[in-house]
Amino acid sequence: MDYVNTPAVQSAPDITSMPRGGPRASCLDRLLETDRQEYLDREDADERVKRSVIRALQWSGETFGHQNRFAEIALAEIADVADPTILELGAGHGGLSRTLLDWHPTAQLTITDIASASVAAIAATDLGTHPRATVRQMDATALDAADGEFDLAVFVLSLHHLPPAAAARVIAEGTRAADKLLIIDLPRPPAPLHLLRLATMLPWAPLVPFVHDGVISSLRAYSPSALRALAAAAGPDIDIDLRGGMFSPQVAVATRR
Repeated sequence: MDYVNTPAVQSAPDITSMPRGGPRASCLDRLLETDRQEYLDREDADERVKRSVIRALQWSGETFGHQNRFAEIALAEIADVADPTILELGAGHGGLSRTLLDWHPTAQLTITDIASASVAAIAATDLGTHPRATVRQMDATALDAADGEFDLAVFVLSLHHLPPAAAARVIAEGTRAADKLLIIDLPRPPAPLHLLRLATMLPWAPLVPFVHDGVISSLRAYSPSALRALAAAAGPDIDIDLRGGMFSPQVAVATRR
């Protein structure tokens, strides 16, 4: 599907070539990005390597408390909804959805990923038989969901995988299918600090698939100004509230007026 010609990106015709650092990114920041794909996105990558990256993501999320923190952020967005319906996009290992189900006694979760292997792996766990969960394969850029079907859509640590036009489409689709779209993704620090961070990771990248994907993720992360541009491209009636620090994950809540 050609997202360049969709209504979601017509309002910003230059969005496809926008740097990850935003329309006014510095020359150095423009150099700190790549078109190279992570193992998770490569069709030629060994499935065992992909699963090792997903397991490492799950381990780090649990060990460093990211998963719980992300669940807290998500639940705060629906605190006033008695029986919320939540759509997780790009679920990967399904850990966030499991935490949301554990923490909220009446939440209904639809757990999705574009990768059939990830969907099959999630369905083979307890989530596949959970009475308040549905596991489905779904493309975040073209949601098989009715307008306003969900109270909240969640897209965690995944937006950087997508080029700008597709990322804008996720914002357009997420705010169509849900009252709120919560995006949590990697921060993009100022270029000098970004260089320092990359220098600590690069020696390990050829040896550890998780670090390899981490380096590429860092180079593909969107800055706050880029997220604002993506929301503007997604639709003139979309508002985006940005939170997060220089080194903490970026949090964005998108809604339609």
